[in-house]
Amino acid sequence: MAVTQVANTELVAVAWLLAAAGIEPGQVATTLPSDAAAWEANGFVHVVGAVGGTPQLHYALREPVVQVDAYAVNLSSGKPPWARAASLVELIVAATYDTAGLQRVLTLRPGYPQARVLTAHLVSEPRRMPSDNASYARYQTDLALHWITL
Repeated sequence: MAVTQVANTELVAVAWLLAAAGIEPGQVATTLPSDAAAWEANGFVHVVGAVGGTPQLHYALREPVVQVDAYAVNLSSGKPPWARAASLVELIVAATYDTAGLQRVLTLRPGYPQARVLTAHLVSEPRRMPSDNASYARYQTDLALHWITL
């Protein structure tokens, strides 16, 4: 018997972020690619996962808070490109104010149902996260998504 594929918060967060203006295909995932050279030019958005939120009790509205990290790297100098990481996280901030981007039907992975994000907003200001790796710049924020499966 085949397992029915159902939407989940991580899939919805990735799809919503990929639909944001200025975010490129392949620039968002739930795992930071190990080959930093592949994303050095544009940076990378890492959907870490749900860190809070509460599903509705009586109807199928999900209300998670998702940790999102925006990375930039400068492999040739070892100096973190903080401005590039900040600009990337600000694209996410701008997407939460883009009312045309809300209520959009999102296509998840093949075999999964579609979803719709009704609202999206930040619950924390983007914050600089110093790293052990000197060439990585990372900003972190928490994104609340209110979504339903279609």
